[in-house]
Amino acid sequence: MDYDRFIRIVARAAGIRQQEAKRATRATLETLAEQLEERVRRDLAHKLPNELEPWIVTAAAYEPYGADEFVRRVGDRAGVDPPSAERDIRAVFAALAQAVGFDALTEIVADLPPDYETFLPPGRSDEVAAYGRFIHRVVERGALRDEESAKRAVDAVLETLGERIAHGEVEDLLRRLPPELHSPLKRGDHRTLGKAEQMTLMEFIERVVDREGVTDEQAQDHIRAVFVTLREAVGDDEFFDVVVELPEEYVSAVA
Repeated sequence: MDYDRFIRIVARAAGIRQQEAKRATRATLETLAEQLEERVRRDLAHKLPNELEPWIVTAAAYEPYGADEFVRRVGDRAGVDPPSAERDIRAVFAALAQAVGFDALTEIVADLPPDYETFLPPGRSDEVAAYGRFIHRVVERGALRDEESAKRAVDAVLETLGERIAHGEVEDLLRRLPPELHSPLKRGDHRTLGKAEQMTLMEFIERVVDREGVTDEQAQDHIRAVFVTLREAVGDDEFFDVVVELPEEYVSAVA
């Protein structure tokens, strides 16, 4: 996608003139850059028209903050009121989705505070919101220090679960979970060729310890947090369809 087309998408989505769309794009990208680590900024810039690169690869320090503050800063930079700033942000995110793809934009938004999902174009926002809620619940329930730690815990637990249950049960979970949670389940399922691998709860814990790099006690807390959140995400019926084939010690551990 070239620069002119990007700006036209923003102008059309926001219902504003192209000159205003340029200001909105610059304000949004400069503010977004403050939320991204340098590696992510540069990766994003490489996928966009060259004219947009200076607005992303900036000297601004990494500074996380919520969606309300994001809207305020974009409004200040563009010289518009908050409702107009939010409208413009949504338009720029729509253009970003077309330029880099929904999946790439989803990965970026998934690392931002959960309230940023409201800026996504229709069709992916609900899935990203569900993923953000899942990670947030695991942070709280597993006494984890941040979302990155929670993502590592979720990845380790779901990959091990993918090894422990049969392919059909993995497929049932995939249909009910956000796409961002699919990869670890698929890795585990692929490793065992879709056949449930028998393992005691202690063996399950040991694999999570190895994958996540935590203590036995921490792994037990994280497994419990992920399982409880998984039950909440897929519903009691689906969850018990998964655990019914597991030894009673698994169920007792997460009750």
